Amino acid sequence: MKRVILHVEDDPNDALLVQLACRKLELAGQLRGVDDGDKAMAYLTNRPPFEDKGQFPLPAFVLLDIKLPGGSGFDVLAWIRSRPELRYLPVAILSSSTQPEDIRKAYDLGANSFVQKPSSLEGILEMVRTAHAYWSGYNHTV
Repeated sequence: MKRVILHVEDDPNDALLVQLACRKLELAGQLRGVDDGDKAMAYLTNRPPFEDKGQFPLPAFVLLDIKLPGGSGFDVLAWIRSRPELRYLPVAILSSSTQPEDIRKAYDLGANSFVQKPSSLEGILEMVRTAHAYWSGYNHTV
């Protein structure tokens, strides 16, 4: 069974770049995207409109932006780590920020990785390829 990637991103341009990269890598069927923190939490708990676990399964990992409507990425990350059934879910922060305080806060809240958003389609392609290979292939979770 192919493992799902949950991409939480409110910028439609950034979301589109990840979608294009997934299509090029033949991972498009595995990508699920939401555009705010509330929707991310609804997806992860199969609340409406994400109640169909066949269509919206628990992801292998989450790519999470920091600046989001409906709760920041930091809020979503803290919420994930507070839930026993999700606390081991791999979460990679994908942000345009390189501020040390943002990086520190992400790791303090339990992020598994902090990645600066690549600025080109080729950079996004390589980031998605590498993240998918690691988090969906090599990494083991409980």
